[in-house]
Amino acid sequence: MLRALAVDDEKPALEELLYLLRADPRIAVAEGANDATGALRRIGRALEAGPDGEDGIDVVFLDIHMAGLTGLDVARLLSGFARPPHLVFVTAHEGFAVQAFDLNAVDYVLKPVRRERLAEAVRRVCDQAAAGPTPLRAGTAPAPPLAPASAPAPVPAAVVGAPPAAVEPPGEIAVELGGVTRFVPVDEIAYAEAQGDYARLHTAAGSHLVRIPLSTLEERWAARGFVRIHRRHLVALARIDELRVDAGVTTVKVGPAELSVSRRHARELRDLLMRRARG
Repeated sequence: MLRALAVDDEKPALEELLYLLRADPRIAVAEGANDATGALRRIGRALEAGPDGEDGIDVVFLDIHMAGLTGLDVARLLSGFARPPHLVFVTAHEGFAVQAFDLNAVDYVLKPVRRERLAEAVRRVCDQAAAGPTPLRAGTAPAPPLAPASAPAPVPAAVVGAPPAAVEPPGEIAVELGGVTRFVPVDEIAYAEAQGDYARLHTAAGSHLVRIPLSTLEERWAARGFVRIHRRHLVALARIDELRVDAGVTTVKVGPAELSVSRRHARELRDLLMRRARG
């Protein structure tokens, strides 16, 4: 079970988030902090106690816009530590998602927070926690102790920038599992499935969750023969084994999976398959 810290400088938002977290059976305890300084004070105690100590914290649910230090400032500071708690950003603003994920956030939840969306974020934290701690990056030294709680904690120059993203070779996509990045050839992907702000990539060997919206993959892979068949699915045209129309409902077989085709995409898909069949 997880020990959580929720951070938000708006009292109603903090109380609602704590209520939802405490109702989740996977959360052992949920504490609150109403500013970044209080959060850093509490996280400092947790880091001193270690992950197995009584004061340990497994995950921080962090607002971005706060007076003084922002949630991104807090995340940058924590990124310098060898074993920081997992981070989930909870915010009303969509525009910081790229920065948040560059700072190794597990998830990015938009306000107003829905119970089922928060539950999905908790599941993702549980999955990462079960996979074990993320190893310290090469060339990264343990961060210095947090600044005293009486003063706003400065952001060290060494951690102001987010860690560099993996450079993807042409025709491949970076996926992460248990803190290890590997590259999957796009040609091995049969279809991609939207899961909130993420996409799940399905291959013959299994599936991988990536922090990329399906719309971005649609643009990126159009030249590689991927077509949108539904708001939830992007499919490699060459991987479609069968198209069925039954009582006006169109579906496709992609390996063992049977996927629905929306009405707005059905005619275009049939035309593409016909052209492909003609060579």
